[in-house]
Amino acid sequence: MREGHQGTGPGAITPDGCAVELYSRLPVGTEPDIVASAVPAGARILELGSGVGRMTRPLLERAFAVTAVDESAEMLEQVRGARTICSPIEHLGLDETFDAVMLASFLVHTGDVAVRRGLLETCARHVAEDGCVLIQREGEDYHTNVPRERADPSGFTVRIVSAEPVGDGVNSVHVEYEFPDAVWTQTFRARPLTRDQFEEALAEAGLRVDRYLTEDRTWVRAVPTGRG
Repeated sequence: MREGHQGTGPGAITPDGCAVELYSRLPVGTEPDIVASAVPAGARILELGSGVGRMTRPLLERAFAVTAVDESAEMLEQVRGARTICSPIEHLGLDETFDAVMLASFLVHTGDVAVRRGLLETCARHVAEDGCVLIQREGEDYHTNVPRERADPSGFTVRIVSAEPVGDGVNSVHVEYEFPDAVWTQTFRARPLTRDQFEEALAEAGLRVDRYLTEDRTWVRAVPTGRG
């Protein structure tokens, strides 16, 4: 288990506190549409932190070629139709580049600066010169609008219970997922990033913002620094 991370509930729990069965139940959402709007048709996509393939499946259905990477073998066992690689993202070293590299699930907000640096360097290392990196950020009030909850139309409730400071600008976030037949919790460490701090982290890895893909700036299209 990664330091400061834990999870409870039925089934296997990954090193960052995610429950495999929980993530296999979560709905897809609008993310695949956002990705499809930002990359060329038929693009080769490197999906970092794919989990059980919640986004992988709809991307495959849109005729993208997806390579799914996750550090949990239990998660990757649920992925169908895509090439899979079991590895921590920050240690990934493939001898190839991709039209698009995806870093979703707020992974860029990891509390460990060295890990964040490794994540972004992996993105930069694997994106083609004319490709792009798609990153999902936390909402601006993610750590301040707590506690809060949302009842999902598919039949479960998610609660952000707390976001408590643990030092060095990092918060310990506690989340609950309540289904009619099961409850899961996840606790993880996350570092809030202002827009400037986020863009500085990109620049350190040799990336820059091309454009923000959503009005709330939670999805970002980045490209290698120096591209005209």
